[in-house]
Amino acid sequence: MIKSTSKGLKNKLARQIGEYLVCAELGKRDLIATPFAGNVPAFDIVVADDLCRSIPIQVKATRFTTWPGNALDWMKIAFNRKTQKQTVLGRKAIQNRDLIYVFVVIEPSDSQKKDRFFILTKVELQDICFKGYKGMLANCRIPGKRPRNPKSYDCRPWLDALLVYENNWQLISERLARSKCG
Repeated sequence: MIKSTSKGLKNKLARQIGEYLVCAELGKRDLIATPFAGNVPAFDIVVADDLCRSIPIQVKATRFTTWPGNALDWMKIAFNRKTQKQTVLGRKAIQNRDLIYVFVVIEPSDSQKKDRFFILTKVELQDICFKGYKGMLANCRIPGKRPRNPKSYDCRPWLDALLVYENNWQLISERLARSKCG
């Protein structure tokens, strides 16, 4: 295996691998799936069944146990410049609340472990990010003040928070059953 030192290339490959792994898993479940190679901002793949019903899916892949994210995508946050503290004001109204997300943990090729999949809706993801971020701010040494970079809005869903959604493939089947053809 050739080792790449480019972080950008590794991230692009992780996204590509994740999308194809999800397509392969859906194929094993007799569903048709196709990726769009990052050209569609709101979703990464479309999945369809034999009745011509289809839904979009967003894929997030990592080689670790967290996925990068921005708290400002999910919640309203006030930042006090004087105290350097953040205050979560509430959840943001989000579009496409029922969009399905598939989070993928990519295992190394030389590992005996299998890749892992966590399937949930966008609103469920928002709830995880909201609770996790509020909890993280509350547990800072100075509550509300991030220790290394007070202006950071880095918000990562952790693997532990997603465990309940592992292999939740029936969410996709149920959503397809409720969608209409054409």
